[in-house]
Amino acid sequence: MNKSLQNTTTLHNGVNMPWFGLGVFKVEEGPELVNTVKFAIKHGYRSIDTAAIYENEEGVGQGIREGIKEAGISRKDLFVTSKVWNSDLGYESTIKAYETSLNKLGLDYLDLYLIHWPVENKYKEAWRALETLYKEGKVRAIGVSNFQVHHLQRLLKDAEVKPMINQVEYHPNLTQIEVKTFCRRNGIQLEAWSPLMQGQLLDHPTLMELSRKYNKSVPQIILRWDFQNGVVTIPKSTKEQRIVENANIFDFKIISKDMELIDSLDQNLRVGPDPDNFDF
Repeated sequence: MNKSLQNTTTLHNGVNMPWFGLGVFKVEEGPELVNTVKFAIKHGYRSIDTAAIYENEEGVGQGIREGIKEAGISRKDLFVTSKVWNSDLGYESTIKAYETSLNKLGLDYLDLYLIHWPVENKYKEAWRALETLYKEGKVRAIGVSNFQVHHLQRLLKDAEVKPMINQVEYHPNLTQIEVKTFCRRNGIQLEAWSPLMQGQLLDHPTLMELSRKYNKSVPQIILRWDFQNGVVTIPKSTKEQRIVENANIFDFKIISKDMELIDSLDQNLRVGPDPDNFDF
């Protein structure tokens, strides 16, 4: 059991969130998904991240129920995240979307609920709904995903509650310096999705060199870099051995010169959509 997997960061409202979790993007409903969540819990993961648009909340919920039973832990030991999809952004519709996600997951509350994308003219109303859910105690923390600095600035103008999290695409080819700096200054915790750039960095020469130097896999090097940069991370895998390997990053430290070397790989390169230019 990897104790360090339970290491947490304290969000600005005092809630503790694990630094490391499991993402389930593109894992379809079915036994593989249920087993993936169960493997993760069995091996010490305490954070699970899903979203309405992934269409897998029911399987995630089943994996959570079976996983906590087998691991002998309780629901409150887990940190579960979901996200409201673009078509549901609006005050009433966001509240309804939250209830739908809860029902599918079979849970009484979520630990974190996020606005998935900053859809112009829609995300402010949705944020009001998240604030209501938060004030009513239905969710322990609220945040956003894929927000650039200008989206955050606009949101903060009228927000009564400041987002606790901004979850963005973040990896050595996209280091999001401006967003990261802004979030740090404002007490918003940055979280990485697609930390391994969907596998595109696995044969990167610099990272392979560091992999040999530290005797760790390239994913372990990248995920450790996230951790040392103070970024929460949720790598996705469905293979038990990879789930274990991904999390095995707490027994070494990357020296600062090598951290800077990884930072320098930034090319502002995205695998996902551009938050300033998407049409869904």
